[in-house]
Amino acid sequence: MILPAQASGWRVAVTVTPTAAGWWRESGDLERVGRVTGFPVRWRGRLPSEPSPGPSPDCWAVAPATANTVAKLALGIADNLALTKVGEALGAGVPLVLSPRVGPSQVRHPAWAGHLAVLRSAGVRLVSAEAEDPAIPWSAVLAAVDGLVPAPSAPGAERVGGVRGS
Repeated sequence: MILPAQASGWRVAVTVTPTAAGWWRESGDLERVGRVTGFPVRWRGRLPSEPSPGPSPDCWAVAPATANTVAKLALGIADNLALTKVGEALGAGVPLVLSPRVGPSQVRHPAWAGHLAVLRSAGVRLVSAEAEDPAIPWSAVLAAVDGLVPAPSAPGAERVGGVRGS
């Protein structure tokens, strides 16, 4: 999603959960994504004396979002940097696109519909995978982001997006 977002005029910064950071470190994606975006991938907080490593996003895309991430975001639980930043953005009215990536038994959990309802009522744009194609719908996520934050009209202006992986 990063390269198509950049082609669409977005400057992309990536924040992931600590679990995803471990996977990405193992695969070399932390460094690779940092090189592509020009910003370090964030997964842990910084000291107050340290400068912010990236710009403030104009929009957040949370994809893929696990059932755990969806539940915590709906309940306001911010126990890692990614959930903290996305929760702050939600409270500040920054546009947010969320693409859940969950299994059928998680969708049938009694709390699931309530979590989605809370997020929808807060203005979160939900983008789901089609049942026949469970792959992450990256093009639909980017289209939703583009729909929430129009391209800047001023020459040289850019949009800043945050992408979060679970």
